[in-house]
Amino acid sequence: MKAHVTGTTAEFAQLTRPQDATADLRRQLIDCWTTVTNAGGAVIAASFPLPPVCTRVVEPEVDRLVRELDPHRGRLLVATVEGMLAGWLLLRRDQHPLVAHCGVVNHVQTHPRFRGLGIGAALMRRVPGIARDEMGLERLGLTARGGTGLEVFYRKLGWTEVGRWPGALRVAPGDDRDEILMSLSL
Repeated sequence: MKAHVTGTTAEFAQLTRPQDATADLRRQLIDCWTTVTNAGGAVIAASFPLPPVCTRVVEPEVDRLVRELDPHRGRLLVATVEGMLAGWLLLRRDQHPLVAHCGVVNHVQTHPRFRGLGIGAALMRRVPGIARDEMGLERLGLTARGGTGLEVFYRKLGWTEVGRWPGALRVAPGDDRDEILMSLSL
């Protein structure tokens, strides 16, 4: 079911410190991640079991992401429509000194109520400027689950496929997917 958002546009914000995440936003992040994961979204954190997941599983991961927010190392970009979280992503700087000029985009997701409205693309279009101009990054990477069409989505936004790990992701018994490595030069 899609939200009724006639004439309303999304608002975008960055969270750069733990105190930026209000209790309500934290609750909405947990709900979004739980809902997207259970709807088949390719946003399963390493600490999650295979779907279905519940808020009890997602909450500690959201808490960890929020605790690690830092203007130089990690930011959450969020999109809201009429006060409701419509989508979000995590932008992180790689901490290893050999690749500290690079960043990683993780957990790109749009709540199913807001799919088809361009929320994910709008979030992703904001990433290069923030990464380059505010974080001083020179290159970004991300991974995508094969078999979902995500590589086409990212290519339309300027990303380049730089490799694949065939069959690396076991979504279910007998359902192995490629892990697609993508890069964007800033």
